Amino acid sequence: MYFPKLILRYLVLVVPVFLFLSCSEIPERELLDLQGTWNIRLDPDLVGNTEEWYGQKFENEIILPGSTVEYGYGNEITEDTEWFGKVSDISFYTDERYARYRQPGEIKMPIWLTQTKKFTGVAWFQKEVVIPDNWDAKRVQLLLERAHWETRVWVDNHYTGSRNSLCAPHCYDLSKWLSPGKHKITISVDNRYKINVSKNAHSVSDHTQTNWNGLIGKLQLEVRDPLHIVDVQVYPDVAEKKVNTIIKVQNYSGGALSGNVKLEAFTTKESPVNNTVKPLTRKQTFLKGESLIRLEYDMGDKAVLWDEFNPNVYRLNVSIEAEEFQDRVHRDFGLREIGIEGSQFTMNGRKTFLRGSLECAIFPLTGYPHMDVEGWRKIYLQAKAHGLNHLRFHSWCPPEAAFTAADEEGFMLQVEAPVWPYLGEDEQLNDFIYAEGDRILREYGNHPSFTMLCVGNEIWPRTETHKRDSVLRDILHYWKSQDERRLYTSGSGWPYLEESDFHVRQEPRIFNWLSQYTSRLDAAQLDMRVDYADLDTLFDGPVISHEIGQWVVYPNFAEINKYTGVTRAYNFEIARDFLEENHMGEQWKDMFMASGRFQSILYKEEIEAVLRTPGHAGFQLLDIHDFPGQGTATVGILDAFWDEKGYISPEEFRHFCNVTVPLMRVSKMTWVKGDTIEISAEVSHFGPEPIENALIGWTLSTMDGTEIENGELGPFDIQIGNENSTGNFEIETSDLPAPSQLKLEFILKGTDFMNSWNLWIYPADPSLEKAEVMVCHKLDQTSNDILSDGGKVLLLIHPDSIPIDKAFGFAPIFWNRLYFPSQPTYTLGLLCDPAHPVFEIFPTEYHSNWQWWDVAMRSNNMILDEFDPALSPLIQPIDDWNTARRLGILYEVKMGEGKLMVSSMDLSRDLENRPEARQMLSSILNYMNSEGFDPKLVIDIDNASLINHTLYAKIN
Repeated sequence: MYFPKLILRYLVLVVPVFLFLSCSEIPERELLDLQGTWNIRLDPDLVGNTEEWYGQKFENEIILPGSTVEYGYGNEITEDTEWFGKVSDISFYTDERYARYRQPGEIKMPIWLTQTKKFTGVAWFQKEVVIPDNWDAKRVQLLLERAHWETRVWVDNHYTGSRNSLCAPHCYDLSKWLSPGKHKITISVDNRYKINVSKNAHSVSDHTQTNWNGLIGKLQLEVRDPLHIVDVQVYPDVAEKKVNTIIKVQNYSGGALSGNVKLEAFTTKESPVNNTVKPLTRKQTFLKGESLIRLEYDMGDKAVLWDEFNPNVYRLNVSIEAEEFQDRVHRDFGLREIGIEGSQFTMNGRKTFLRGSLECAIFPLTGYPHMDVEGWRKIYLQAKAHGLNHLRFHSWCPPEAAFTAADEEGFMLQVEAPVWPYLGEDEQLNDFIYAEGDRILREYGNHPSFTMLCVGNEIWPRTETHKRDSVLRDILHYWKSQDERRLYTSGSGWPYLEESDFHVRQEPRIFNWLSQYTSRLDAAQLDMRVDYADLDTLFDGPVISHEIGQWVVYPNFAEINKYTGVTRAYNFEIARDFLEENHMGEQWKDMFMASGRFQSILYKEEIEAVLRTPGHAGFQLLDIHDFPGQGTATVGILDAFWDEKGYISPEEFRHFCNVTVPLMRVSKMTWVKGDTIEISAEVSHFGPEPIENALIGWTLSTMDGTEIENGELGPFDIQIGNENSTGNFEIETSDLPAPSQLKLEFILKGTDFMNSWNLWIYPADPSLEKAEVMVCHKLDQTSNDILSDGGKVLLLIHPDSIPIDKAFGFAPIFWNRLYFPSQPTYTLGLLCDPAHPVFEIFPTEYHSNWQWWDVAMRSNNMILDEFDPALSPLIQPIDDWNTARRLGILYEVKMGEGKLMVSSMDLSRDLENRPEARQMLSSILNYMNSEGFDPKLVIDIDNASLINHTLYAKIN
């Protein structure tokens, strides 16, 4: 039997008389709703206290719940506005190209959404209330469900106290001052930065949530009898199908009272199973003052458990009565036990795998989080539609509605204290973390969805860490001593402490910005045998991959009109301006879709790599939806509103992100005709039950669906876990079409689970017949003479003759270049027209895919801004939207009477070991030797220097 050590601070009353009785129905507490019109006065000079504003009348009005900015109160945005959040790139303030966006009244920020107004300081809110006569001699509490940040409350002219929390309701006992009749309640809200939680923490940062000022959620007065319930905590015992409850009671009657306490539980209407538990009533003596009552409540043999597959939520009604006093509250809970088995998590004893994403307090319309269940349900349903079962709240804690919706949808949540801190000697910060942890556990601890609690994101410092780690260890020990209903960790990303129940680590992912921006995608061609098993052995306990993904796509300009609230997508408008001014405005949708499809391919490998890792515990995407701050990080397959972008469907995403995923291990994706492809099949399965006598059917087909080969693996039993090897097979390529792009599909027969991959087959000896084409590496008199005579020239520029700052590379920009400007990458994959005859024998889609790796890694970009805007590169790397240059690695022009093809791909060296480059060269020559080679753009032969100038121009 588990009860937290907290109860030792209080008198625990145990009466050994248990009776199952029926007692009269006790009504819920009476409330006075304070939502609606309030009066407001801003205090920019911080004089409200000294001038006793609480005794004055305010003239302006505002609707609460809400924020100051929502109703037009605050300061205009200027170049000098002070922001909460790191600005890595200051070019907005210094660069001439942003000068037009710095004009008074026309500020447009490129690094995050631009707020319509900004207010940092103290805002005063005031409302008259009438207290009913029947509230006389009762206890009255003011509840402010969420305030930002510190509140102070006056009743009439009487100061009642202050509260300071970013995570929990601000509650005030106003019984002393609220007698029946008319009263004036005045609340000051101070959102100044007084505690060093980090201005990048998503609890306060302008990068996402905005540092709003106001009151949101429930605003109410609640009346209680002098004998009333203060708190109820429910501790499930899954094995015994019972719960242990701790009920905190306050007795202001002046003496001890004799009465009853009653428990009654039933599943909520949203639960999959209808179950009502036999009530428990016990006689109880309520001593004067505060006391704790401990009750063990048998849920019965038919009790149902909570998990992601069957989110059965119980509602526990708790009532007390003694003499003329009575009170009733309810708490929702679930019978569930989150645990650890080796390196993996368990839910009620069964292994589970966390397929998660971050939620960074991104609410563009309001600048503050949803406070209603349905708003959060939309988020969870969209996440579930994409195969997820988990969210991590990065450096913030969501409100009650988020937990309620997660309970009902079977979602598992990692909550964090509202900090991204530099931890160690700041005692004020340390105390705040302890206090916020207590509040989080008390307010939300009963929710079954609340499975994990973390101190914060990426706890600094990373050197001389002794004091940091000492503070973290103490916090973890304290939390564990208070509440064993969930798991705890020190920090997401780092540090690693043995005291943590699990670890969220940045090593098991494709890109590691802590290691000089290294990525295995730029180190070697994709090897789908890779997993992170060796890394996982470095840590004891479950390892979750930290913030995987972060691959950005081109901004979706069609999204701009959705920003109708307190923020505007001027960062997208700036990108649109830059693109249009470089004469590519009509290409934005193609760039958006091409970079989006490429992003989807990378996310597929990100997720499959962790699913391939035996014993791995989970992943947390950054992010399945866009992150609008920190330079503008369009990292999501969903936009900032959790709406689909249109380049990958939920159904396709679930092929590789789901409770059950067929997987493949293969050494590479591109092959030469005659090779033997050796394939290993696996299944990652974390469903409710093992799958017996499973069969995997595989099919190899062309991209138009024509089947070439098929086979079957099994039968075999698939256990719960990601260590299910289901057999090997080989594909002989001798009889396969070449060149070709093929689709290999796995289907777990009898289920909806399937997955697929592309393979490319190239001829071993493609034709490199030059015929009438002259191949050269620079334009000189000889090439010019051929062009003057109407000939054809293929200019193969050695990539290393182009400055390194024009390197193309394969992987796209990580996060964005305004926040990480030192990364070498500045492109988002490529854009091409697969129907163009230059690709007739080089199979491709309109976007980057794995067959482009060799060509991309051995290419440098040509900057074509000085050419006629009509020039459309045949292969166009998509430039960073912050520069929006016209780039190319292959283009064609007419020069003189001749025809010129220009390539900055390395198509001349080591071709015997580079089948993709061989095939690209063959396809280019095939096109140039055809009648279809007919460039439209004409460049005077005397302007050949323009080509050289384009090649060697430095990037600003």
